[in-house]
Amino acid sequence: MTEGIAAASPRPRARMAGAFYLLVFLTGGLAVPGFKLVISGDAAATATNILAHESLFRLGFAALLMNVAVYIVVTQLFYDLFTPVNRSLSLVAAFFSLLGCSIQAFACVFYLAPMVILSGGQYSNVFKADQWQALAFVFLKLYGQAYNFGLVFFGFYCLLIGYLILRSTFLPRILGVLMAFAGLGWLTFLYPPLANDLDPYIRVPGIIGEGSLTVWLLVMGVNLQRWKEQAGAA
Repeated sequence: MTEGIAAASPRPRARMAGAFYLLVFLTGGLAVPGFKLVISGDAAATATNILAHESLFRLGFAALLMNVAVYIVVTQLFYDLFTPVNRSLSLVAAFFSLLGCSIQAFACVFYLAPMVILSGGQYSNVFKADQWQALAFVFLKLYGQAYNFGLVFFGFYCLLIGYLILRSTFLPRILGVLMAFAGLGWLTFLYPPLANDLDPYIRVPGIIGEGSLTVWLLVMGVNLQRWKEQAGAA
């Protein structure tokens, strides 16, 4: 697959990146209904919702895993696309993205844990129902914290992609500015209390920046001649 991506022309490769970036948004959207089952500060209600809508909760788990897998493909495509601008910086950006993907993939274990805990089994009589519910709720909170920690690495990734776009000659610079703002938004998760106070508004720069880049890549791709000129100069 990697060899096929490397051999592809930059314009269809850019559109492919846009298509997979769109899938990132779509798979993320599929996970939203599962999150709505979680009632803030109410472990019992959350447990009731999860058990009543088990398939919806499992769909959220599958969507989250798909989201990570799709973003890994985006990372590979962007690395190839921006290598002519600065190979080393493109590699560093890919490293931050893969770190974020790894953390969020691991966080999915915490997301699924409540389903395992609440489904009962041979240890169901060890604790009372409210204790199992509280334990399941703790795992959901751990998932949220781990997921948000992964967003920090995506913040660095978006900043670097924004800089690479600004240094490129084959994409509009405004996209680089928007991606940089998206990165700054994700970096607020370095200080969780601030991110919690600004949430969900802090996600707006990410949606605008990454969404704008997605639409541009899908519709326009890249300026082929300028990409080749920059690749030749590199």
